[in-house]
Amino acid sequence: MSQSLEAPTAPLSDAFVDRRNTQTDSSFPNAERRQFANSHSELSPDAQELARAIDEYKLRHRRRFITYEEMLGVISELGYSK
Repeated sequence: MSQSLEAPTAPLSDAFVDRRNTQTDSSFPNAERRQFANSHSELSPDAQELARAIDEYKLRHRRRFITYEEMLGVISELGYSK
């Protein structure tokens, strides 16, 4: 009895759309989806500092969304404490 180690392949359906490498909005070719608002202009100066720090953290760690623990770490790095 011989078993094949190869994964079975399914025929590609015409309904399947591979969107991994396509641009959905050509007006913003390098736009990045954000967890929070894209603009920080309406925030207070302290909130702008936090927003920039969170954005930098997400870019540095290649994260689109962060957890509360990660946010707490960013806040602590800014010098805030309870």
